[in-house]
Amino acid sequence: MTQKYEIKTRKTIDTINHLLDDGIKRISVLIRHSDRFFPEDARWEPFMGLTDDGKDFAVDFGAALGSNPLPKLTSSFIGRCVETAYLIDKGYTKKHNRAIDHNCLNDMLSPFYVKDVEKAVPCIEEQGNTLFLRNWFDNHIDESIMENPQRTSDLLSEFMIEQIKNLKENQMAICVSHDWNIYLLKEFKLGLKHETTGNVDYLDGLVFFEKENQYYITNYQTNPILL
Repeated sequence: MTQKYEIKTRKTIDTINHLLDDGIKRISVLIRHSDRFFPEDARWEPFMGLTDDGKDFAVDFGAALGSNPLPKLTSSFIGRCVETAYLIDKGYTKKHNRAIDHNCLNDMLSPFYVKDVEKAVPCIEEQGNTLFLRNWFDNHIDESIMENPQRTSDLLSEFMIEQIKNLKENQMAICVSHDWNIYLLKEFKLGLKHETTGNVDYLDGLVFFEKENQYYITNYQTNPILL
């Protein structure tokens, strides 16, 4: 049975707006792509695009962003993330009549931590996502198959901070990625375990920000935590 996910646009947008209202000016946001198709054969997983509803949700996310700061879009190279970023751009520009830079691709937003796909996929199919993630996070998956989870979370966190450092004036980084990237950061940076805090849903996000030369991470489930 295909897992059912909610749409978390409002939760993510509210988290961003709360920070902007508090005078935070330098923000990077890591979000999951929008609603997508699921394959019957796991080998087709990288090629599954957005559903028609998912396309609408991505446009709505872009339209829900305020006029300022301007979104600077980056995504995983996997199609559903590229598609989500494109449609966020479309929703934003249609709502605010403002052009923004084209989406850029970055491997750090992809599942770069899967080191041996041929061995990982059968394990995921056998264990299911929830158990596989727990085994990975608890270092029960050999590092020849999956990168060390703590190191991976550090790399992702450093990447999101780098996005903040590279912002021009009046820009906010919007990075479109995958649920596993977000589960990982929730576990190791926010202390939020997926078994108790729930799914990473579509357009669900983590927000990184700079305040007084220090960097923080937060989402709708927790107060900001210093990195």
